[in-house]
Amino acid sequence: MDVRTQDPVDAPERPVVADSWRRSLAAHPRREDAVVTDVLDDDELASYRESHALARVMPVIEELLVQPARDSGILVAVGDADSRLLWLGGDASVRRRAEGMAFLEGADWSESSIGTSAPGTALATGGAVQIRGAEHFSPLAEAFSCTAVPIRDPRTGDPIGVVDITGGEQAAAGHALPWLRAAVAAAEERLRGLAKAAQRTTPVPPGGGNRTGAGPSAGPAVLSVTGRDQGILRAGARELSLSVRHSEILVLLAGNPRGLTAEELAERLYTQAVPPVTLRAELVRLRKALDASGTGVRLLSRPYRVEGLEVDSMHALALLERGSHRQALGSYGGQLLPRSEAPAITELREELSATLREAVVGSAAVDVVLHYLRLPEAADDLEAWRTALRLLPPRSPKRAAVVAHLERLVG
Repeated sequence: MDVRTQDPVDAPERPVVADSWRRSLAAHPRREDAVVTDVLDDDELASYRESHALARVMPVIEELLVQPARDSGILVAVGDADSRLLWLGGDASVRRRAEGMAFLEGADWSESSIGTSAPGTALATGGAVQIRGAEHFSPLAEAFSCTAVPIRDPRTGDPIGVVDITGGEQAAAGHALPWLRAAVAAAEERLRGLAKAAQRTTPVPPGGGNRTGAGPSAGPAVLSVTGRDQGILRAGARELSLSVRHSEILVLLAGNPRGLTAEELAERLYTQAVPPVTLRAELVRLRKALDASGTGVRLLSRPYRVEGLEVDSMHALALLERGSHRQALGSYGGQLLPRSEAPAITELREELSATLREAVVGSAAVDVVLHYLRLPEAADDLEAWRTALRLLPPRSPKRAAVVAHLERLVG
């Protein structure tokens, strides 16, 4: 799609901006439709910020960007990896003016929400971006210029957020980008130092649990079991693929921190009685795999229990219990080990899926419901699709897809 055929007067010339307009037009057939409608409430924003990795580097950003920006015509924004603005600071007068385009803490400033802007386009492209005045896709933002740089996890290189400066022409002037890049580099260095400090304080399992020679990982290992048939255990750069049975065992032991006897574990794992030697053989193989993985996860016995492990399904359930629906969806990749027939896993899978659905459908937040509808388990959920249609604004371009899906369901 050529943006020039859509808006010949205002179409941008720079390729990075023209490409962004094409993506924006896919979400918003008319520029006037690009408005922010999704803003977190105060309680959810506070909870999200407290748990976000970027909270640890905000003192660096405050010193290098926010304080110098006061009374300078510059507003500093820090957003997450989805371009949701989490912190704002800087010139109070600019902040008041920016409220008119919903440039607010908790607001979704992704391209799918507001169209072309420095925060959203920087994360869409993975690189630093400057957007000047009329290059913004939404007419609401044309009075501002902005520069944004993604901030990355120094261990993985993956973006974990974005840092943006917004204001008049000076916000996209020649000196703005080097200033912003220097601040982001300092913040990433701070993250790197925190990760190294965590590595130094993480105990090495007795018996040489770390046999890869790469040093212990920072923090507990994470077992991913939602939306996959077999678990993946990750700790830093280390990764271990597990069998279905070993995945089931770790999920059950992680959910019972006081431990389980062999009889209790077998009852939860098997649909019919099995010889004790069958379970013992599985546990021996699992312990050997964990010890060789260098992930720091330890399988202990008498009773059987596991140490140094977090499970994504348990994390998602805990977030739901706190009312953090968006974060829970971010931790939830789909149904828990969907092909597992272990009795206790089946029960956990049904509990998590039902709890998530109830929370999402009752949340009254359209972005949360739409996120949920992307999950395979929601494909035939008539009530959830009707809820999305009810919550979507009348002129939203997303309504057509929802209506078409509903027609297929009831047809």
